[in-house]
Amino acid sequence: MIADLSLPTAAPENLLNRELSILAFQRRVLAQAADSNVPLLERLKYLCIVSSNLDEFFEIRVAGLREQIKQGATIPGVAQPVTLYRQLCREIHDVIAEQYHLLNDEILPALAAENIIFLRRSLWTDAQRDWIRSYFENEVMPVITPVGLDPAHPFPRLLNKSLNFAVELDGKDAFGRSSNIAIVQAPRALPRVIKLPAELTGVENGFVFLSSVVHAFVGELFSGMSVLGCYQFRVTRNSDLFVDEEEVKDLRKALQGELQQRNFGDAVRLEVADNCSPHITDFLLQQFGLTREECYRVPGIVNMVRLMQVPDWVNRPDLKFQPFQPSLPKSLDKHADLFAEIRTRDILLHHPFQSFAPVIDLLKAAADDPQVVAIRMTVYRTGNDSVLMENLLRAARKGKEVNVVVELMARFDEEANINWAAKLEDAGAHVVYGVVGYKTHAKMLLIVRREEDRGRQVLRRYVHLGTGNYHPRTTRFYTDFGLLTANEEIGEDVHEVFKQLTGLGRAEELKHVLQAPFSLQPTILALINREAEIASQGRKGRIIAKMNALLEPQTIQALYLASQAGVEIDLIVRGACSLRPGVAGLSENIKVRSIIGRFLEHSRAFYFYADGEEKVYLSSADWMERNFFRRIEACFPVLDSRLKRRVIREGLKPYLTDNCMAWEMDSEGQYKRRTPRGARNSAQEWLMKEFCG
Repeated sequence: MIADLSLPTAAPENLLNRELSILAFQRRVLAQAADSNVPLLERLKYLCIVSSNLDEFFEIRVAGLREQIKQGATIPGVAQPVTLYRQLCREIHDVIAEQYHLLNDEILPALAAENIIFLRRSLWTDAQRDWIRSYFENEVMPVITPVGLDPAHPFPRLLNKSLNFAVELDGKDAFGRSSNIAIVQAPRALPRVIKLPAELTGVENGFVFLSSVVHAFVGELFSGMSVLGCYQFRVTRNSDLFVDEEEVKDLRKALQGELQQRNFGDAVRLEVADNCSPHITDFLLQQFGLTREECYRVPGIVNMVRLMQVPDWVNRPDLKFQPFQPSLPKSLDKHADLFAEIRTRDILLHHPFQSFAPVIDLLKAAADDPQVVAIRMTVYRTGNDSVLMENLLRAARKGKEVNVVVELMARFDEEANINWAAKLEDAGAHVVYGVVGYKTHAKMLLIVRREEDRGRQVLRRYVHLGTGNYHPRTTRFYTDFGLLTANEEIGEDVHEVFKQLTGLGRAEELKHVLQAPFSLQPTILALINREAEIASQGRKGRIIAKMNALLEPQTIQALYLASQAGVEIDLIVRGACSLRPGVAGLSENIKVRSIIGRFLEHSRAFYFYADGEEKVYLSSADWMERNFFRRIEACFPVLDSRLKRRVIREGLKPYLTDNCMAWEMDSEGQYKRRTPRGARNSAQEWLMKEFCG
């Protein structure tokens, strides 16, 4: 389904560029690493998060832009795609320079002051060098493969984001060959950071980088030859998967074939150590078909993501965020029977402040309960080790009707999802892969249970709908909402959506749930336009919307028109935002803010004053074209007035008064961090105190 072209769309000059907005988000994350109020090991994590985010940005967004330029495609709102591409390269160079400045000049020295030391090769003691040599000979050399370049040994195919070394050599080998360049690939099985025994370092936490180990002893790989230089490098490749949806007959098989090639897509970035000689750098750029502006010289390890493991290895609670224990709703503390409690009232879970355990417990109870006859669930991201999937497997083995909609195209989780799909099928579950061309992004669990009601047997539906993935690990540091309900009409809606996903037939009108690609965007537009109509009549118009990204042009135009009609609009957008707030005559009644804190803000919550009715929705979807038109999404109203007040009180209002983690955006897409004047208000800190004590 495509957008309704009859609806007004924001003019290109009134939209901010998506890629530049994504980079602005990386700068906000980087500011967390620069903040001395953030615990030291957490600052290191934020640096790693920026690296991980930039990896994906290159693999998908930069790769896509390069393809568009190569094909001569036009980009809406971009006069010269090449100019945009060069601007992106400059911005990324600046971000990376700031990142390594923080690592080398602030965070590593601060860690050393806390006796968490990364040993420099030039400062190794004899005892340390002997231990590291032994490690190299026993752990590294047996699994490493040097490739000397000559006519019989062309430049090797290197895996996406793998650690490699270009080695300059002099002399002849055993066969009289005099190749002066070799490539050494570090297997992914080798740890990039190695912890040394405390007796060798004098501290509990002494580490050495694998790159330093290889540099120190690389000569042992080339007997009788002289090593003139050894330079670490890393190439990032286009990792977007392409499946011809018109020709594909078996999506799983087609995707498995594509996954094998993902690691060898076209190169989009070269990272080299800053000591790499110019002619080796040029040689590598030539091999990968890249230009000098696509080369990123870094003063340190070329893969900062691997430092993410270090805080987990270091037992220093004083250098980490204070631990907290998610709470349970009071009603669930008292009742062992989850089904009875959900029948009594809807239950709202606010993660990570409230535990995800009730969802796991509900699925576990459903797997074991002889009265449960069917379980249906969507799977987008759930991880390689998932208790939820294990419960589904157990339910299937017990003979229950288990239907699972597995999204095979969940980016970078494709392999895990394929593996789960195979296990589920082997256990007797019915597995489908949604609808080709539409990612199944909705988070839905439907349990059908046979119960006695007034002396007769009935089938009752129990539903969980969420804004986040069925991934127990991410529920500990992503903010999300989940609703548990036995509401008959919502149960019928969810049943209807599953029927669409697993069978064939026309889309039926749903009673409450808004579904993409059918009713979601038109209803959001209608709700926005209704606020505009009310405001134009002199009454109160109010919209508060919280999401991860706001990019869809028709929705942005509707917000502009609502602003012009006098609607007061607050948008809490964590990441990319194309809307320009505060422009006279266009959007002066719109404010945009982003919250960057301890937890990743992931919940989507939409509030419309609705002439005093106050409509509140929770959703799996952001306001983006892909979510509205190319995904299957579920947006659901909060019908219980008690829970509606909770969403407003917990999920929206605290974020509007936050003066610690909030960044306010101007009309040019620049963000300024709020600083407390007087009382300190942090939404996340308040929620932790509210729920976790």
